[in-house]
Amino acid sequence: MTSARHHKVEQPKAAGPEDPLAPEAAAAPRLPADMAQLQQQLAEKTKEAQENYDRALRLAAEMENLKKRLEREKADLLQFANENLIKELLPVVDNLELALDHGRQAGTAAPFLEGIDLVHQGFLKALARFGVTPIVAVGQQFDPNFHNAVLQEMAPEVPDCTVLKEMQKGYLLQNRLLRPAMVVVARNTQETASQDDSTTQEES
Repeated sequence: MTSARHHKVEQPKAAGPEDPLAPEAAAAPRLPADMAQLQQQLAEKTKEAQENYDRALRLAAEMENLKKRLEREKADLLQFANENLIKELLPVVDNLELALDHGRQAGTAAPFLEGIDLVHQGFLKALARFGVTPIVAVGQQFDPNFHNAVLQEMAPEVPDCTVLKEMQKGYLLQNRLLRPAMVVVARNTQETASQDDSTTQEES
């Protein structure tokens, strides 16, 4: 005789909110528990970004300075590219001036001197177009930056170290010394002696 006992069928339990297998809990994003760590990482990245920005600024400034320096060097090269050639031409100008002086002293015919003078003036004008200007020396106080003293002469009527004569002209190229003037400088013994006496009195 068949038993009429019925087995009780258990119904599956509904997933609770704390059940780790719940699909809603599995799909929820995980939030970092340590906010201090996040703040530290953010500070490190911010510092790194600032360092990169500062480095980029420095590189940009260096590139700008390099560009300006190259432009200056290029300008100087163009400005002074003919310096060596001009130095080679200055002795020609000196010889023309000597020829004029000797010709005037020797009473050379005027047409011949006029021809030499025209050539001389042509040279000076050509040099001036390239920025060459003569140094004014006679009557000026001796300046070792522009004058080269080759002789001294007694001249009590002028202050000591005044340029008396010019043996060879000096020139500037774009306001930069191209060749110093060779000059004769006054030696005023009276002024020198008075300076020595005043120095001796101060020391005593």
